[in-house]
This record gives sequence, C-alpha cells and structure tokens, in this order.
Amino acid sequence: MYRMLKKFFRFCGETERKQFSLSISLSVFNALFVAMRIPAVYVVIKAILEGNLSEREAYEAIGIIIASILLQTAITMKTTMLQTRAGYNTASLKRMEIAEHLRYVPMGYFNNEGLGKVTSIATNTMESFSGMATRCVMMISKGIITTAVVVCSMFFFDVRIASVALITMVIYLLGTELMIRMESSDADGFTKAQDVMVARILEYVRGIAEIRNFNLFGKSITNVDESIDRFARYSTGMETTYEIMMFFLNVLNKLSGVVMTLLSILFYLKGSMSLVYAVMMIICSFMIFESLDMVGAFNGLTRAIENCIDKANEALSAPTMKIEGEELSPGEMTLAMKEVEFSYDEKKIIDRVSFEIAEKTQTAFVGPSGSGKTTLTQLLARFWDVDAGSVTLGGVDVRNYSYDSLMKNFAFVFQNVYLFNDTVENNIRFGKPNASREEVMEAAKKACCHDFIMELPDGYDTVIGEGGATLSGGERQRISIARAIMKDAPVIILDEATANVDPENEQKLMEAVDALTKNKTIIMIAHRLKTVRNADQILVVDKGRIAERGTHDELLRKDGIYKSFVTERSKAATWKLGRG
Repeated sequence: MYRMLKKFFRFCGETERKQFSLSISLSVFNALFVAMRIPAVYVVIKAILEGNLSEREAYEAIGIIIASILLQTAITMKTTMLQTRAGYNTASLKRMEIAEHLRYVPMGYFNNEGLGKVTSIATNTMESFSGMATRCVMMISKGIITTAVVVCSMFFFDVRIASVALITMVIYLLGTELMIRMESSDADGFTKAQDVMVARILEYVRGIAEIRNFNLFGKSITNVDESIDRFARYSTGMETTYEIMMFFLNVLNKLSGVVMTLLSILFYLKGSMSLVYAVMMIICSFMIFESLDMVGAFNGLTRAIENCIDKANEALSAPTMKIEGEELSPGEMTLAMKEVEFSYDEKKIIDRVSFEIAEKTQTAFVGPSGSGKTTLTQLLARFWDVDAGSVTLGGVDVRNYSYDSLMKNFAFVFQNVYLFNDTVENNIRFGKPNASREEVMEAAKKACCHDFIMELPDGYDTVIGEGGATLSGGERQRISIARAIMKDAPVIILDEATANVDPENEQKLMEAVDALTKNKTIIMIAHRLKTVRNADQILVVDKGRIAERGTHDELLRKDGIYKSFVTERSKAATWKLGRG
C-alpha cells in the first residue's frame, strides 16, 4: 500500500500533489474532530454513573459533539472537493500529456501497440484513475489516520485495551497488504484483458461494413465474445479474491472488538478498570471497526490503481524521436535523401536510396504495391527516423529541426481522409487554428467545396460525424485539401489523393489540387498516368530501391518498369464493356 501511495503521488502533477497533500492533512483534523467526541462522551457517562450530571455539563458535552460533527462535515466537504478536483485534473493533464507525447512517437508504435491499447489507456485507464483512484487513496488515508488517532486516544484510558487495538490495526493493515499481493497477478491479467477487449470491439465496429459484406458475423462475434468472456473471468477472479480476503479481515476486525469488550468487562469485574473506562473502551472499539472497515473496503482496489498508473507511464515512456532540435526556417525547399536505409520489424523496407527534389518542382513516386513509396514520403517528413543515411530539408538534416518547426513545412493529402467529429469549419481550420471564418471560406472556395458545404443543414457549422461519415469520398478529399490550403506549407505530399474519386467529383478535385499545389514543391504517389506524366521527375520504386528515374518521355525510352506501367494503363483505358 505504501508503494502504491508513493507511486500515486509521484504520478500526480505538482499542483495536484499539493491538493492531495492538503486533503490528507485535513484528514488529520477530521480524525481529531472525531476524537473530540470521546472526552465529551466520557464526561457525560462519568457524571451519569456518579449521579452528579449537571445541565451545564450535558449541554457542554452535546455542544462539543455537535461542533465536532459540523467541523467534520465541513472538513469532509473540503477534502472531497480537493480530491475530486485534483483527481480529474490529473487525469485530464495526463491525457493531454499522453497525446502530446504520442505526437513524437514513431508511427510504428501504433502498429506494434495497437490502436485499442492506446485508446484504452487514454479513456478507460484514465477514467478509472480519476474516479476510482483518487477516492480510494483518500478514503484509505482517512481510515488509517482516524484509526490511529482513536487508538492513541485509548492509551489515555487503558494501555492494555489500547495495545489490543493497536495490534488489531497492525494485523489488519498487514492483511490488506497481503490481499494486494495476492491480487497482483489477476490485476495484470485484468488490464491486459481489458486492452484486448477494447481493441476487438473497436476492430469489430470499424470493420462492420466488411463483416456484413462477407457475412463474417460468426467468427467476428466469437472473437469479441471471447475477449469479453476473458475480461469477465479476470474481473470475477479479482472480485472473488477480494471478497474472500475481506471476509477474513472483517471477521478479524469484529472478533477484536469482541475481545476488547470482553477484556473491558473482565478488567472491570476484577477491579482493575473503572466502569466509565470500560464503557469508553467498548465505544472506542466500535469506532475502530468503522474506520478499519473503510480501509478494507477501498484497499482491494489499490492494485488496480497501480495498474492504471503503470499503463499511463508505459504510454508516456514510449520511445520518441529526437524533438529538441532547433527552430529553423529553411532558406529553400530542396529535399534530399542520401544512402537512406530503413527497416520495420526487422524487415528492410528502404535500401540505400538517394535522390534530390528541387524547390517548386513536381516529383512522382510510382511502383508496385508494397515497394516502399509511402514509406519514402513519410521518411521525408520524419514520421520515422532513418536507420542509416540522412534526409535533408534546405541542406539541413531533418533531425536537427525541432519537430514542430519541421512539420510547418509539410502539408499532406492522403488517400484515406480522416475528418474529426466536429464542424466543417473546425475541420478546415486544423490547418490554421486561429483562422477567421472568412479565411476558412476562402480556402474552401479554392478547394471547390464551398458550394456543397453551403448545402449542408448548418453550412460551415454542420457537424460532419466521426471520420466524415456523412460526406462522400470526394467531398472529404476536398475538405482535406482545403485544410492543406489553409496550412499553406511550401511542401505538399499527395498520397494517392485522387485514387478513389468518382468521375463526377474528379474534375472538381483536380481543380482543388491545382489550387493547393500552385508554386509549391509537390511530392505525389499516384497510379494514374495523367497524374504523373507532367512531373518534373518520376522515381520508380521497386523493392525499396530507386529502380528508375527521369521524366515521362525519358522513362518511356527505357524498356523498364515504368514503360510496363504505362503500357498496362493504356490497355486498361481502352477496355470496353460490350456483348461478346
């Protein structure tokens, strides 16, 4: 438990740590106010047994008890507010810290760890921490402090009974520590099962169209059901362990109270303890029951709290790329790779690649699927760091730029566009967060999407749903282009941006691309012949290497991969459907 408390306070921010510390300090006063009732009750009982209780003494005792209740209530309200604010602030700050940290993590991390695990940490784990952890820590602290204060008060009455109470407290706390250790293996399995369950459910929901298309409900539902059943087994196992241990600890707690009551009566009968002291010891034993029960009720959750902290720290300790470079602004936008090598999961993807892209020129990457085209463009923008060689922008290694100053120079339009569950305006404004409505509309007009936006129910204020599900593919692409226009970066990377566009939208999309790429350095990945034939240079990628390079006409004069590519596309363009 001490280990968990230490880890908990280290995990919290400085401000939140102060709030939790203040809350615990106030718990000491809370315990003292509880203990105030003991002398008040003692005075009344003593006076009653001696037959000389005065009205004044009765009122004073009642006043002390009422004051202690009011003060305890006020302290409890204050500590609850402190711990709630600190708990939710900690969870909120950690979510933002995780999000900020993940900005600088290589993209391969998300492939290795899985989206479900990252999502689970940022949502379920932090939600458990904010709701469960803070209250648990505070209630345990409050229970221990209150018990300790009551036991100390008992030493003023009788050392023998107080010693029994102290021994009971120590055994109870040791028992709860044993319970935590017994739950450790189950708690680890619990969090892993939770991660798998979230990942399976996310996969199922996101792939529901394919599942319905291929009638894969049996297998898919089985995978989801298995993950849910596994999570349920771990949850049940943890709860069972907790209930068994708590049963024995509660029996110990209650039996110790019986022992203290019997000893008090026995000492009174033998004349070694006065009646008033015996009564007070019996009352104190019940106060200890209540405080220790509070400790036991929440202590079983400490291992789960530790797992929450470990999971969050795991995400925050994910290796990042070097981000402490200089705030640089390149004088010109020449991009170059020199003898670059890159591997993913020990499989070489890029093998000794060198090329140069001059400022304000258009370069096209073509090649078979899986040849490394997308990886090359992502290495240029430092989505990963290269294993060997160098990537330079304006003659400076991209690793010498601070990550933010580097990314200011790049804008991307991907084949699969992701739009956020927000308004159209805010989705476009991602390219320039402080842009005005007029600037947003101007970018939308250049991207040929202003007209269809105005036809939406609320125009630019229309919430388009997660992933842009309420828009067509072409509409999403044009909003993505408007976003890139808004950023106004000098280097534009187009990754199959026009691959899946229907003929009705193609012309408008090409107009949007022209508006985006005017006077820019253009890097594109494309399979359409008319998209690449006007490029200043074409780099043909095969098996992670540059197999051919040159202009469209130069490459056609070679009997190589590009000529085969053009021939195949030309044949496909002449295909017609008709009656055989």
